[in-house]
Amino acid sequence: MKKLPLILGIVAILAAAFLFIWEFALKNDEERAEHQSVEQKVTSSNIPYVEIDTIILNFDMYFDLRDELMVKQQNSEAELNTKGRQYETGARDYEEKVRKGLVTRATAAQMEQNLLQQQQDLLNLRNELETQLMEEEQVMNRRILNYIYDFLEEFSANNNYDYILAKSFGSPVMYANDSLDITPVVLKGVNYKYNEEKSEK
Repeated sequence: MKKLPLILGIVAILAAAFLFIWEFALKNDEERAEHQSVEQKVTSSNIPYVEIDTIILNFDMYFDLRDELMVKQQNSEAELNTKGRQYETGARDYEEKVRKGLVTRATAAQMEQNLLQQQQDLLNLRNELETQLMEEEQVMNRRILNYIYDFLEEFSANNNYDYILAKSFGSPVMYANDSLDITPVVLKGVNYKYNEEKSEK
């Protein structure tokens, strides 16, 4: 009879120990399953990427807009050269007339003042044209990127992508598996769409 409480106490201790070990093992199994689930999500969510520089430099829209910009640049240079030649002609005329004494000092001073104003106007024109061309180039780049982004938004929706990374030199993407590179497909698609739209205009 005296042994019964001792046996019951041992059984209770063993039962508590069993429950504790069982609870701890179950919790570990749940944590392990959750960790594997997270790992699986990370490894299964293969995020594709594009070499954005390659797409831009091989995009037909880039060539079209670049050609337009080059025409504007050539026109600006032609305008600047014309005004530059006019200034040089005026400067030679002034020097020759002063050297030969064909004008009064007052006229020479007025001619010199006109030449200085012409020179300043020429510098202002050059700065203005450079600023315009820089702004045109920025707008061109934004138009190209905006077109590509719009295409990628549609492309990702059609292919069930949550993300498409843009990889280039100096970008935050330090490494990307080549098998996830969709640059050729995107480049083909964006050129096809652009040329289709262009032919409809």
